[in-house]
Amino acid sequence: MLKTLTIKNIALIQSVQIDFSNGLNVLSGETGAGKSVIIESLNFVLGAKSDKSYIRSGESECFAKAEFDITDNQAVKSVLDEFEIEYDDSLILSRKLTLDGKNSVKINGESATVGMLKKLTAHLVDVHGQSEHFYLLKSANQLSLLDKFCGEEVAKLKNKLQTEYSNYKNVCAEIEKLGGDESQRLVRIDILNYQINEILGCGFKDGEDIELKEIKEKLIHQEKISNALSIVRGVVKDEGGVSDVFGSAARAISTISNIDSAYQALSDRIEAVYAELDDIGDTASGMLSDLDFGQYDADSIENRLETIKSLKKKYGNDYNEIQTFLNNAILEKEKLENFNEIAEKLLIERKTLESILYKDYCILSNLRRLGAETFTKNVLDELTELGMSKATFSVQFNNIVAQNECEFVSANGFDKIEFMFSANLGEPLKSLSSVISGGEMSRFMLAVKAQTAKYNDISTFIFDEIDAGISGTVAKVVGEKFVKIAKDVQIIAISHLPQISVMADNNLLIVKKEDGQKTYTTVNSLSPEQKINEIIRLVGGDVNSESAKDHAVNLIDAAEKFKKTV
Repeated sequence: MLKTLTIKNIALIQSVQIDFSNGLNVLSGETGAGKSVIIESLNFVLGAKSDKSYIRSGESECFAKAEFDITDNQAVKSVLDEFEIEYDDSLILSRKLTLDGKNSVKINGESATVGMLKKLTAHLVDVHGQSEHFYLLKSANQLSLLDKFCGEEVAKLKNKLQTEYSNYKNVCAEIEKLGGDESQRLVRIDILNYQINEILGCGFKDGEDIELKEIKEKLIHQEKISNALSIVRGVVKDEGGVSDVFGSAARAISTISNIDSAYQALSDRIEAVYAELDDIGDTASGMLSDLDFGQYDADSIENRLETIKSLKKKYGNDYNEIQTFLNNAILEKEKLENFNEIAEKLLIERKTLESILYKDYCILSNLRRLGAETFTKNVLDELTELGMSKATFSVQFNNIVAQNECEFVSANGFDKIEFMFSANLGEPLKSLSSVISGGEMSRFMLAVKAQTAKYNDISTFIFDEIDAGISGTVAKVVGEKFVKIAKDVQIIAISHLPQISVMADNNLLIVKKEDGQKTYTTVNSLSPEQKINEIIRLVGGDVNSESAKDHAVNLIDAAEKFKKTV
């Protein structure tokens, strides 16, 4: 829902902030006051094409900012996640354009592009007359709305199709993994054989490279190692060495250890050190005895390490990754060598799944076509109420395709639809995207939205030309339909008709003023008393006339009573 729109230096508007409410917001004002500028400014911040003609005369730049409540708009939040832009339940969009044509776009304070803006706002606002933000011009959106209109039976079937299609895609992926034609499979088998033989032929063992690096390090420092161990052994084990000294100390203290517990404790400590020193000497002696650098060949070790390095570079960073690669290669080779047997099973399974999908595609298509009949009738009834009894509307489907011609590319069936419309008797039906925008088109869209508003992902509908060619009873019907739709979505409508303005939950008056040098446009939310005066103006009455005031009050009271019945 659009909460506020801030406009600076766009056309006649110097600076204005417009606060919108839930339900029906109606903007009114004298002809030429700048009502269209509000819509242009909103389109500007939504990402529509723009040029420096937007910029108010005498200014160097223009600016618009829109704040939306996106509490329940998961589609918008998904796009924000895709853009990696942080958000809460409010979304703030801003756009600035300078005289040299530079655009500055921000989404929640983060710099963005116009393309990003358009992708995001496609899920926010449906502006009649601006195809860039006109949700129902897109065939895919029309099909989605029809499915929602068709109800739970279609919803359940689409969920079933989603599972079936996922299984189908998995089988297709398995077939793809088996390779292409026979020559391609043979080439792949040769590659796998080479890789398998290279890994197995290497005989790489877990931890072997670490052990070889340790040996290599010992070879490099063999003289240093030998000297160090010899010194340790000599200091500890040679005659007169540390071991002998501590042995004498141990024997001496033992003669008095039974006299006092303190002497015994000291004796125990000396015995412990003596034993540790003796073990150190033995260990150093053993290491020296085990040293046999002649059993190692430095070149062989270096070559082996290079071989292992090459293997790791090709097949994995360590032993476990290489083994995983080997196991996968063996499995793939077995599949390729047993292609005919495996492929035959998968191809049969794929064919079976295609039959299941096609059957449900046909059921889905039939349900849609039945739903489209009801939907078409309902829209035509709405159009009759809106004074367009000669208008025609249909949901055009593509032909049902045979199973052998069906492309199984989604879980959404094979249907492609187009909403077709003609405003007048004898005129051919045309797709919405080719119908010229105008009052009749606006009323048609109102009829469609009266049937689909509660199913729509868009939270704000905007009508700019709804007044064209209507008055009296039809205008009253339009206002009543606005009230009904506004129970589910926010509506912003520009109107000069009292029958519509009286239905508003929020009346906004657009006024053009002059200060002797420049012209300004202001927008103000009307109080109940001001709303009465505006209704008087719209019906052409005199604000000083009691009868005109009574008439306006009666219209407003009648509107309020109607709203309570919806």
